[in-house]
Amino acid sequence: METVDLMDNLPSLQFEQGVGEEDIPWLFLQSRSRGLMIQACAHAAFFCKLLQALRKTDGRTSISMLPSEEEEEEDLYKKPSKKNLKVGIIGGGRLGKQLALVLLHRASIPAQSLHISTRRPETLSDLQKMGIQCFYHNCFLVDWANIVFLCCLPSQLPHICLEISARLDKSCIVYSLVTAVPLPRLKHLLCHTNILRPQYQCAETYIDIWGSNEDIESALQDPEIVQGTSPYNTDGGITLNIKWLEAVFYAALNTCTLREIPYQQALEILSDLCLSVHPKTCGEDKTNCPRFIVTEFVNQAFAKTLNPSNVFPWFDLITVQLKETPFSQHLGKSVCLQEHLTVLYSASFGISLSQEEEEREGGEEEKEAPGPESQIFQLLGDSSD
Repeated sequence: METVDLMDNLPSLQFEQGVGEEDIPWLFLQSRSRGLMIQACAHAAFFCKLLQALRKTDGRTSISMLPSEEEEEEDLYKKPSKKNLKVGIIGGGRLGKQLALVLLHRASIPAQSLHISTRRPETLSDLQKMGIQCFYHNCFLVDWANIVFLCCLPSQLPHICLEISARLDKSCIVYSLVTAVPLPRLKHLLCHTNILRPQYQCAETYIDIWGSNEDIESALQDPEIVQGTSPYNTDGGITLNIKWLEAVFYAALNTCTLREIPYQQALEILSDLCLSVHPKTCGEDKTNCPRFIVTEFVNQAFAKTLNPSNVFPWFDLITVQLKETPFSQHLGKSVCLQEHLTVLYSASFGISLSQEEEEREGGEEEKEAPGPESQIFQLLGDSSD
C-alpha cells in the first residue's frame, strides 16, 4: 500500500514562510543559487559526454553524444571498459553529490568510473550503494582520474592544491567549480595548465525558470531548464562566458593528440561528433553546413608546417581562456556554427529545440523576479566538505 506524506508541500512548512517581510525581496537569491548549480552540473555533463565520445572513437569514426535507446537501457553500474572516462570529484558536499548524480544519469558515466574524495565519506552511503567509490584520499583520486572536479570551498583550495599538485599528470584535466578563485591563481597553486573554469554572470532581474524542490538530475530532464543552460542562452538571468566553450574544444583536440590521431582525422571526428545535428535554418540542403578546418584552431603560418601525419600541438587551456585565439574569432563571427552548437547542446540531453519551443508556447508566462539594483551571487563551492 502506498504511503502518503501528509505534510509534503504544506505551505506553512515552506522556506518562504519563515522569511520576514523586509527580507522577501532577497528570496530570488535562493533561485539564483539553484540556477548556478544547475548550470555548473549541466556544463560539466556536456563536457564529459564529449570527452567520453572522443575516447571511444576508433580514430576514424566518432561515437554520437546523443542519448539513444541502447544508452537508456545500458546498465550504468556494470564494470566499465578501459575506454571509459575516469571522473574524480574532490568535495562531497551538496554540489559534489549533485554533480555525481548528473554525471551518472545524464552523462552516462558508469558508477565505477566515478570516484569522490571527501573528508566525510560516511555521509555518501546512497552514492556508495550505487557503486560510486567514496573515500578520503585526494592523491589517490588524482593518480586515477582523467578529469578532476574541484567542488570545495576557496578556503580549502590551497591545502588541496598543495596536496595534489605534484601528482597531476599533464593529461589530467582539472575542472574548477570554485568560482571565487581565478585561473591565474589556480595555475600558481597547481603548477598546472590543463585547467577549465566556467565563469558565470548574473543579471539583476531575470525570469525564474529554475524551479525549487527537484534534484538537479531531474531538473535537467525539463526542456526549458536544459535550454536555459545552453551556452548562448540568457534565459534565467545567468550568462556563461563563452571562453569556456572555446576551451572545451581545445581540450577535445588535446584528447585526440593524446591518442596520436592525425590532425585532419581529429577535425573530421570532431565535425562528425559536434556538427551532425542541424538547426532548422539549414533546411534540406546540408552542403553549406560548417565543418571544422585547421586554421580555425591554429594560425595559418603554423598550419602550413603541418604534415598529414602530424597531430595537433598540446594546447594550454589557461591561455585559451585568457587570450584571443583563432577559434575565438571564428566562433564569434560564425552565427551558423553557434546555431549548430546550440542544437547539439540541447540534443545531448535528449531535448530538441522544437520540443522546447512547444513546451514554452504551451506554458504560462513567467513573471520577472524582483531584485535590488546590484547583487553579489554566492559561489558554487560546498560548505559541508
